[in-house]
Amino acid sequence: MARIIKDFLWNSGMTVEKMVEDFGSVGYQSIELHNASKVILKMKQSGSKVFLTFTSNMITSGLRGFFAQIVRLGMVDVIVTTSASIEEDIMKSLGEGFEVNSFSADDIALHERGENRIGNIVVRNESYMKFEDKIRIYLNKIYEKTLNINGQKKIYVSDLIKELGKLVFEDTKDENSFIYQTYKNNVPVFCPGIADSSIGFHLHLFCQEHPDFFVDVIGDCKNIIFASNYDEKKGLISLGGSISKHYAIFSGLLNGGFDYVVYLTTAHQSSGSVSGATTKEAMSWGKIKDNASAVTVYGDVTINFPLVMIPVLERLERDGMLENKK
Repeated sequence: MARIIKDFLWNSGMTVEKMVEDFGSVGYQSIELHNASKVILKMKQSGSKVFLTFTSNMITSGLRGFFAQIVRLGMVDVIVTTSASIEEDIMKSLGEGFEVNSFSADDIALHERGENRIGNIVVRNESYMKFEDKIRIYLNKIYEKTLNINGQKKIYVSDLIKELGKLVFEDTKDENSFIYQTYKNNVPVFCPGIADSSIGFHLHLFCQEHPDFFVDVIGDCKNIIFASNYDEKKGLISLGGSISKHYAIFSGLLNGGFDYVVYLTTAHQSSGSVSGATTKEAMSWGKIKDNASAVTVYGDVTINFPLVMIPVLERLERDGMLENKK
């Protein structure tokens, strides 16, 4: 039976869960958002291995603590992200505050003050300087710990991030660090573009001083492939796009395709980019199964991701399916 569009009405004390449920009869992206929440719930109820991908601008925003929380709650099993996510997570753990500004700020004036704009958020040069001082200390500790085999100290990127998560918590005791929560809860974080951004540059400088230190990006390919297998059900929640999205869905291709998929994005397919590529396009590659439950929600992830996830968390908590690790 066809669903009928219903008028959306506010009720005193309305919960986010009830609001998203009502979205299912409103229309347009409200329906897709409602459907996405249902797909993620099925993903968890089916026991799927859940991959979460996001780009670094989401760590710049206040979603960073939410990512750490859903890792602690056992909602995801594998994360793929971009390089600035790592450095900005560390900056925030070190106490650096990212300031709210404006999309129409005077960028020349910001530059002269040593402030860098990411949308309507500003990160000061001092935050990068503090990170640069710390990352050298952390890399030295990791270098000393890494075994020397045949004259080379090799570490996978995912293991490097794991060690950074351990060190940043020892240094700051910040429970909202997503790299700490992934370290603590044994959730691998893959970053195929680690050479980018400030952390990539400082890894380059460190390797110049320590030519026996080798950060293995290519070797991590087998690690993400072996993070799941052909027979188990697999789910993907992809926030934004770029290399983080494709690295995950390609691993799905090699393991029979994803069974449940949710894309949250502002990009559209007209560009031909991976960021805008639809779930249907991914089916043409075998990255997503042709009978998969798949939804795309267009809009700002800082709004849509909490709205999609909160009803799932509420339901799983009622059903006793949240791990709620300390």
